[in-house]
Amino acid sequence: MPRAGLTTDRVVAAAAQLADEAGFEKVTVSALARRFGVKDASLYTHVRNLQDLRVRLALLAGGELIDAIEAAVAGRAGKEALAAFAGAYRAYALRHPGRYAATQIRVDQALLAESPALRRTAEITHGMLRAYGLAEPDLADAVRLLRSTFHGFCLLEAGGGFGAPRDVEASWDRAVDALHVALEHWPAGH
Repeated sequence: MPRAGLTTDRVVAAAAQLADEAGFEKVTVSALARRFGVKDASLYTHVRNLQDLRVRLALLAGGELIDAIEAAVAGRAGKEALAAFAGAYRAYALRHPGRYAATQIRVDQALLAESPALRRTAEITHGMLRAYGLAEPDLADAVRLLRSTFHGFCLLEAGGGFGAPRDVEASWDRAVDALHVALEHWPAGH
């Protein structure tokens, strides 16, 4: 029998809050049970195990991230859309570090195929890149370039890894400019 007041959504929302406060690696069933003032077993009515909890958190965070990106890129194309996409990505990663870390875990492909948020992520990302005239397999390569650039920059920035006196915002803007140039002049397929 589920404990009154506890729902799967509340458990996952609490996991998201804990991830941002303490770090994704600190999200455990025991830590959440302590937050709710219940025994671990009370949460297993709502999540199967730690992996299920973390996957649910990853899907929640992925949905939040694409919602922010979608709002930012609406009505934009080309460099303006790329800059809006990049800015929303970075803002989410820095504002929600634990949730963002959750978006980096490997999730079963069957679950991804069922996720409306993940389908929207592909649609929005591919739509933005098609404005650069890209089609498969170049589209997949461009997505990987953007993701690795944004992810690496955000991780370094969040961890204080940019020690040079150069303004980080200026470096970010230049990185987005460089990506725009690379996308406009994408090398012929291999």
